[in-house]
Parts: sequence; C-alpha cells; structure tokens
Amino acid sequence: MLPKHVAIIMDGNGRWAQERGMPRGEGHRLGAESVRRAVRRARTVGVKYLTLFAFSTLNWQRPTEEVRDLMDLLVRFLDEELPELIERGIRLVAIGERELLPERVRAKLEAVEAKTACGGDMTLVLAVSYDGRRDLVRAAQRVAELARRGVLLPCDVDETILAGGLSTADLPDVDLLVRTSGEVRLSGFLPFEACYAELYFTETLWPDFDEAALDAALADFSRRQRRFGRTAEQTVALG
Repeated sequence: MLPKHVAIIMDGNGRWAQERGMPRGEGHRLGAESVRRAVRRARTVGVKYLTLFAFSTLNWQRPTEEVRDLMDLLVRFLDEELPELIERGIRLVAIGERELLPERVRAKLEAVEAKTACGGDMTLVLAVSYDGRRDLVRAAQRVAELARRGVLLPCDVDETILAGGLSTADLPDVDLLVRTSGEVRLSGFLPFEACYAELYFTETLWPDFDEAALDAALADFSRRQRRFGRTAEQTVALG
C-alpha cells in the first residue's frame, strides 16, 4: 500500500553541519540535495503529493544572515529545478504566509507555480513561512467573515467548510508524515490535514536522508493498519 500524500519535516541540517565543524549554511545546502533525491524518488514510486516543511514562520526569528541564506537557497533551488519539474510533470504549489516573504522569493514561487501548473504526475508542495495553527486561525477568520455577511449560519460550519479556508484546501489529507533528526514532535506542521496520518520518526539527519531512507518510511507505512475509528476486524473486512 502506497501513501497518496507524504509530508516531511526536514530537520537536522544545522546539527549535521555543526557535528562536522561546518557552517550551518553548508547543512542547508546539502539538505537541498536531499530534497532533490526525495522528490525524484517519490515521483518514481508513484507518490502523488509530497509536502515539504521548508520554512516555518518561527524561523523568521533565526539570525538574519541564516534567513537570508535560506531565502537565497530557495530561489536558487527553484531556478535549478524548474526544467526537471516541467520534464517530469511535477506541479509546484507553495503554502504559507507568502506575504511575509521577500518580494524576489514570492515572485519566483509564483513564476514556478505558473510554469508547472499543468504537471499531472505529482504535486510538490513547499510549506514556506508556514505555521499550522496560524493557518487554522486564518481559515476561522474567513469563515467568520462569511458568517458576518450572512453567507453562512453557525450550523453550516463543518470540517469541509473549515478545510476550504486552509492554504491546503486543494490537497488531500496527509497519509504519512515523516520527521527526520530524531525529534518526536510535529512543530505546527499540518495539524488539521495530518490528524489521521501515520507518523514515522527517524534518527537520520536530513542531509543524510536518501532514497533508501524514503523507501524505509514507505515500507513501514505499507505494514500499518489504518482504522479511522473502526475495529481491526472491520478494517480487515473492508479490505
């Protein structure tokens, strides 16, 4: 059984570099290579949606130089990967508060989104300047505005209405959520969309996360029994 939607918290770039006496930026640079490997492998095995936690809204608190390097790395990654995304039929979508991003980063994201919009083999989602709780608040504000205008009644509000206000409104729920580096927490990543996801934690630092590491996560998922509130017997009966 292959997950349709895989989400990854790419953690451990800085630690990888520090353990080797290197600048944190070197860890981020090699982490970009791991992104390339993960995207290619996911597309090859048939994953339809791959969401990567690239930059949290909390990351704006990091040193100015590190944030600038991360933004530069993102723009360079998008420039370098655009031809392959088009060739492989991969659509790029960005989620998060893009209004907080530098203009050059917003412009690059929008340009790549437009140029890959017809990609039908896989959707690559970059969570940039993203925080799940803030996204939920924004969705609730949109619902509240509809209620204020009389478009919705309180009894009309359900999971579908709320989900429609999220930045992930056009994406399916997450099936498998992976976090690298040995940390065992979600850090505000897709709290609504991943509420029934299978969780997979690995000690591997993100720059060391290769095709075999992704395959191991997918293999672990294939052995899980997803119940969605049903008993084990009901799940087996439903196939």
